Amino acid sequence: MIHFNHFNFNVLDLDRSLKFYKDALDLAPVREKTASDGSFHLVYLGDGATGFSLELTWLADRTEPYNLGECEFHLAFVTDDYEGLHQKHKDMGIICYENEKMGIYFISDPDGYWIEILPVKK
Repeated sequence: MIHFNHFNFNVLDLDRSLKFYKDALDLAPVREKTASDGSFHLVYLGDGATGFSLELTWLADRTEPYNLGECEFHLAFVTDDYEGLHQKHKDMGIICYENEKMGIYFISDPDGYWIEILPVKK
């Protein structure tokens, strides 16, 4: 058997990213790892409901923004409070794309990664 474990985003400012993911998606650290030489710090964020995690990787020597290409990849979340979360993200000013016909939207994190928000299918 094989199953998903985690997905990685490299970030320039770990504290800013941690605040974003807590405020926007209520994700919290579930484990961390720091290199003994301080060259990197990993923080795994969980949603409190599944075993899947988002790994945020901070590299000490990285100073330039990451090249995300055309942002044709994304991470997706499903919510049972689509309207409420949409309003929260609108108020935060982080919605970067909306497709009302499909009933979905995307937010962008501080490093430019896109995150899709989907309603629970009923």
